[in-house]
Amino acid sequence: MKSLIQAVAIAAVLAVPAVSFAQENPDSPVTRSAVNADLAQLQRVGYQPSADDNAYYPAGIQAAEARVDAANGSSSAYGGVAGASSESGVRGGTGNVSAADWNAMYSH
Repeated sequence: MKSLIQAVAIAAVLAVPAVSFAQENPDSPVTRSAVNADLAQLQRVGYQPSADDNAYYPAGIQAAEARVDAANGSSSAYGGVAGASSESGVRGGTGNVSAADWNAMYSH
């Protein structure tokens, strides 16, 4: 019984590293050279990663990435459609409903 527990424990210890790769995606692995190339592009458009001004860190890197995308002619990004609009109702009017229908629905 003791050897069975030891065998299961050893198997578990050996199996955990095999399934614990956090961010590995076989379709698009990120290599060190790809990261260095991205950093070089950001530096070419004026981003300085060693700047002491960390107060504007997210805005600075996002602006640099936008400049890189503009320089590369890339218009794809995360999020919705750029020219989309949305309305949740008609404000200050009855819209396409006639006044008689409006009153019939909401006058109790």
